[in-house]
Parts: sequence; C-alpha cells; structure tokens
Amino acid sequence: MTTKYTEDTLLNLKEEYDNTKIQDIIDELEQELIGLKPVKTRIKEIAALLLIDRLRNQLNLVSGSPGLHMSFTGSPGTGKTTVAMKMADILHRLNYIRKGHLLTVTRDDLVGQYIGHTAPKTKEVLKQAMGGVLFIDEAYYLYKPDNERDYGAEAIEILLQVMENQRDDFVVIFAGYKEKMDRFYESNPGLSSRVTNHVDFPDYTAEELLEIAKLMLEDQQYKFASDADEVLLDYAERRMKQPHFANARSIRNAIDRARMRQANRIFSSGDKILTKSDLITIQSEDILKSRLFSQI
Repeated sequence: MTTKYTEDTLLNLKEEYDNTKIQDIIDELEQELIGLKPVKTRIKEIAALLLIDRLRNQLNLVSGSPGLHMSFTGSPGTGKTTVAMKMADILHRLNYIRKGHLLTVTRDDLVGQYIGHTAPKTKEVLKQAMGGVLFIDEAYYLYKPDNERDYGAEAIEILLQVMENQRDDFVVIFAGYKEKMDRFYESNPGLSSRVTNHVDFPDYTAEELLEIAKLMLEDQQYKFASDADEVLLDYAERRMKQPHFANARSIRNAIDRARMRQANRIFSSGDKILTKSDLITIQSEDILKSRLFSQI
C-alpha cells in the first residue's frame, strides 16, 4: 500500500542533514584546503541539490535523477583529486553510490596499444570503479583524432555506454586543463551531454601558496624562521611565472628541497650541539639557495 503525502507533510531537514553528516565533509574541505572559495561553494550547491532530491524521494515525488557525472577543470596542484575524494564521500553518505571509493586513472589505464586490447582494459577499470567514483585525470588524452590507429575512441564509447546504462552505480569525474577539456567536450558531444556538473579550480595566489607551505611544514613538524615567510612568498611569486608551474605541487617540491638543504646545512655544522629548534626550523637560506634565485 502506497503512503499518501499531503503538501503539509512534515520533514525534518536538520535531522536529515545531521544524519548524513555532510557538514563534517564540508568542514574538512574548509580546514584542509586553502582558498578555492568558488570550488567549495559549488560543492555545497551540489550537496544541497542531492540532499533535497533525497528528501523528495522520501515523499515519492517524481523528478529526474540528478546528473552526477562531473568535470573538474584547472591547473595541476589545485586540489582536484582531494575534492574528488570528498565528493565521493558525500555521494556515499547520501546513498547515491554503494561504496564511496575513488579510483584515479589516466589514459594508459584505459587505452590499449593494439586491436582488442582497449575493451578489456576499460571494462576492468569500470568493474573496479563500480559503487564509487572514477576520476579520469587529463581526460582529453583519451581522444586523439589525428591518429587513425589510436584506440581512445573505443574507450570513450564504452565509457558512454556504462555512464548511461549504469549511472545509478557509479560516477565519473573528468579532469584536466580547462581549455583542453573544453575542446575535448566539443569533439565528443555525447560525453558532454552526460556531464552536468562543471567545477573550475582557480590557480592559487602567492599568499595562498605561503599558507599551504606553512600547513605542509606543520604536518611534518617543521616551521619557518621568522624571516623565511617573505622569502617563500618571493619564491612563490617567481615560480608562478616559470614553465611547468603546478600550484601546491610545486610548493611541496620546494619544501622538500628546503628540507634537504636544511639537513645538509646542519650536517655541515660539524660538532655543533643541536637543539630541537635547529631540527624543526627552515631558515631563509634554505629557500634562497634555490636555483630560482640564482637566475636573478
């Protein structure tokens, strides 16, 4: 017997929100990721839509299933994979996917090198992704129209079929540079029509990169000396103008190299008695010895 609901039927939104613990994930996004305000806003909007859709389903209200496949565009090191993990958690807590795991792949995981190789590779990846989220990084490399012997189109065709026929069992997130992703969607209209949520990840500012650097050091029980903040900020501003800049990824590499210079500086000090402060402090000279400053 079907329960009948009236327009006055009461639903406790706060209770539903608290039960799913979505706020925990949103709080984690705020705490773990510096900046990215438009990204965080977009994730909250998607979460709100899914929560309201869930409430509508409880009242047997007919509505089209919200499109869940997504596109994350932006430069490397802007947090796309981290946000994808949080998105998978949100989808799982709202019962839109069964498991909530994130599987990250690239073209090499999907496309074979000879006839008959691509289909089994792609199907195996899709099998592993079922119940969770499939994150395809640099997705535009799947499509190489200039190469007639390329098998990427076969992988895309299989993806399209599964995205349509099993859309209730997994979600695909396509990721990469915005300009390249736009061309990728233009060349594959069938794919574009199935991707309804587009999230653009802006580059970090130099000030945000400094905050990210401090968090990275804190996680590893290091800290900057009082004069090192300005030096790292200068480094970030210079590095942003260099080729192959990768936002937080470039800053992580800079921190790793600064730690190595710190270790060598301490090692070269000979028989000096060390303090805890010596071991945890990154001095300005540990950053200034970067090749980036030698180019001045």
